[in-house]
Amino acid sequence: MLYLTLRHYEYVCAVAQQGSLSAAAERLHVSQPALSTALARIETHLGHVLFQRRRGAPLTLTPRGRDFARAAQALLDQAAQLETPGGASPVTQRLVLGCFADLAPLLLAPALRLLRQSLPELTISPRVDGFTGLTDALLQGDVDLALTYDLGLDASFERREIDQRCPQALVSPDHPLASHSSLPLAALAEMPLILSQEGLSLQHMLALFKTQGLTPRIAHRAASLELLRSLAANGEGVGVSYSAPPLGQSYDGKPLIMVPISDASAREPVILTSHGQPPAGSAQARAIQALSQGLATQAAQHTAL
Repeated sequence: MLYLTLRHYEYVCAVAQQGSLSAAAERLHVSQPALSTALARIETHLGHVLFQRRRGAPLTLTPRGRDFARAAQALLDQAAQLETPGGASPVTQRLVLGCFADLAPLLLAPALRLLRQSLPELTISPRVDGFTGLTDALLQGDVDLALTYDLGLDASFERREIDQRCPQALVSPDHPLASHSSLPLAALAEMPLILSQEGLSLQHMLALFKTQGLTPRIAHRAASLELLRSLAANGEGVGVSYSAPPLGQSYDGKPLIMVPISDASAREPVILTSHGQPPAGSAQARAIQALSQGLATQAAQHTAL
């Protein structure tokens, strides 16, 4: 019977990091056939497949393989620390923090600061992307944690809610809606709207109107949040966005008014998510704890102002 050794864990981690047997074999100084055979025996021993194998494509971890590789890397890190003279030298651990593009200017810098204050032993790498890019990166293990809206994620993703946001209607000061303190979605349905062109964001916004039997008129689909704000400030329509920075003008210096949308159904949680449950005590689990507490506290303080 095969009993897994640290060398076997090292094989799995190397293949996960390199994405190919040939590159992993070169790094480990073993032959590719020997590594392939060892990997097959490890999977047989565990009773489940760790890697997806497709002809002409890199090896990618299955969801169970991703959990195993993370736990294996944590075990290797602990072993390296034990072998250090005195057993006290810290092991450098890495964590990739993803953030949805529209939220990044608001959340990424505070999140990085919290992690570096709470977990100084971690090396943090940020990654900014759209919904689809972040979801794929989480599934592939290229991103460990992500700050995003709860859109397009299935039940295999763990979630920690850190805030709730209502969408904002963005208009020029001379717009008929600019004097309102808040607006229902119904008041926007007949207006030319400026929405994000990001697929899930657009689908979500249209679904909000559809649930009330409304069919909105879309004047522009903006490629970025700042373009959306600029179009609204220049009178091209009513911009609608959850990620509305508290600024009174657009990039080109035009004044801009933000009016909250009052429908309770339109509120959307901002979440910290990972694919699967991280091992207890892992860098990922400790980062989740630090971020969920710190960012939720900051959001509550901001709401109270």
